[in-house]
Amino acid sequence: MLTGTYPVEVPMRIAWQLIVAIFLALNAGLIGGVDSRYAGDVCASALQQGGTLFYGLTLSPSGIDPHVNASSELGIPLRSVYDTLVYRVASSPEETAQQFVPGLAEAWEISQDGLTYTFHLRRDVKFHDGTPFNAAAVRANLERIVDPATRSQKAVFLLGPFHSVEVVDEYTVAIHLSAPYAPLLDGLSQVYLGMASPQALARWGADYQFHQVGTGPFRLEEYVPNDHLTIVRNDEYAWGPPIHAHQGPAHLERVVFRFFTDPAGRAIALQAGDVQVMGEIPPLDAVRLQQDGGFTIVPVPIPGQSLGLILNTQRPPLDDVRVRRALLFATNREEIVQTIFGGFSPAATGPLTAATFGHIDLPAEVVRFDPDEAARLLEEAGYVDSDGDGVRDRDGQPLLLDAVLMTWGSLPEVAQLIQSQWRSIGVQLRTRTLTYPAALEAARTGDYHLIPQNYAGGDPDLLYTYYHSSSTFNWTRAADAVLDDLLVRARQVSDAAARMELYAQAQKRIMELVLLIPIRDPVNLNGVSTRVQGLRFDAHGWFPILHDVRLQ
Repeated sequence: MLTGTYPVEVPMRIAWQLIVAIFLALNAGLIGGVDSRYAGDVCASALQQGGTLFYGLTLSPSGIDPHVNASSELGIPLRSVYDTLVYRVASSPEETAQQFVPGLAEAWEISQDGLTYTFHLRRDVKFHDGTPFNAAAVRANLERIVDPATRSQKAVFLLGPFHSVEVVDEYTVAIHLSAPYAPLLDGLSQVYLGMASPQALARWGADYQFHQVGTGPFRLEEYVPNDHLTIVRNDEYAWGPPIHAHQGPAHLERVVFRFFTDPAGRAIALQAGDVQVMGEIPPLDAVRLQQDGGFTIVPVPIPGQSLGLILNTQRPPLDDVRVRRALLFATNREEIVQTIFGGFSPAATGPLTAATFGHIDLPAEVVRFDPDEAARLLEEAGYVDSDGDGVRDRDGQPLLLDAVLMTWGSLPEVAQLIQSQWRSIGVQLRTRTLTYPAALEAARTGDYHLIPQNYAGGDPDLLYTYYHSSSTFNWTRAADAVLDDLLVRARQVSDAAARMELYAQAQKRIMELVLLIPIRDPVNLNGVSTRVQGLRFDAHGWFPILHDVRLQ
């Protein structure tokens, strides 16, 4: 039986140029940490106890119930409203282990067969409404998440092959699985599996998102969709996890989150003093803010899936791997990241970002820019420009591809540049920019040739979600027995080295089949006022640890 904080040994490769940038931010005192390696020296007398932090959000989510909704944006405020059973520790470059530390669970064991996780809970925790936290509360939360009526978009998938939850005693709970699932601890460390008050869940039902009650260092005070969300300090907070730099209540009294969906207005809001922190600063604005003495840019590499274009392998002509590979070779990723992202975001080399455990460096030739080879492959597939109009055709049909886009991630600008790159080899790309719900519907029906996909997550098991033939989110629509087998075995094996080898093979197979065109590794460019001290982000990249933040 495996016990304790259960460090999961996995190899790690990080984009070093980004890590250097983060270390510079750490040394500037912007990002503090529990470990002295990450602590910035700040004059204590200049720091304010209390006060209100104004934080800019870049997406107005369709909903913010973490058990129901899936956006990363909801986790930015709610990471401070909810505690989780365990926490994942952010790793530094010299470390090679993915480690989990106690949260609401002070210890746990994993059965030898990997089917049962038993958690021993803290006995001193209360929800914001005074409800005691105990094993029954954990059961209520997990049963709500897996209830089909909840229609969970993300949390239910983080539980993997969940079978049942058992209250062993008042402060001991067991999660039973129908198959081994190595990523479970990573899932339990995410805000989407944060623990909510059972009384509040029962009382508010479908309106719970407006009345959320957790155990975290801040309470939800108000949520006005498309306008603002306010959290206030939980003065009774005394059970913070080891990732917090101090114990007891938060320093800040209040945090007000405001929505800024127009990228052009984000830097302006910072400079006007409307907010002190703003994520997803456009690269050109980031350069300008760096030159302003009142702000610092804090780049945070996001672990998970690289931002890329998924290819619908069931829709001609993309059912031909030669055409898919031609599009890959016709895509100049370096031009994209330099032109649109100012070099802040590195070119992706495969399905996982370099900040993700299990990422491998694929040979350069696999994703090389080679328009001559792209043209040769298209000719081999029977596509030539028979009428001289600049667009290749076969059997009288032009090589016209349809791409569905969303507005995030500078996708319209990326698509415009790709259109130009592909036009040079005789491929015409037509784009449709849709709302997220409309894009999901297009993905469900297969009404696309290409569609962007990006998912933040710390465990390489996300490859199962997006590439296994049985998955709803397999927008490639490929059914490859070799890949399916690799992904199933990787999530079930307990030996970390063997698991990572399986994921290495899976990444190679995905690119061998050309199921996506990787574009870039997402990096969240945070504009931060120099008044803000102690701001850090958790191991999943997007979510700030606001408990330790102070204002000068």
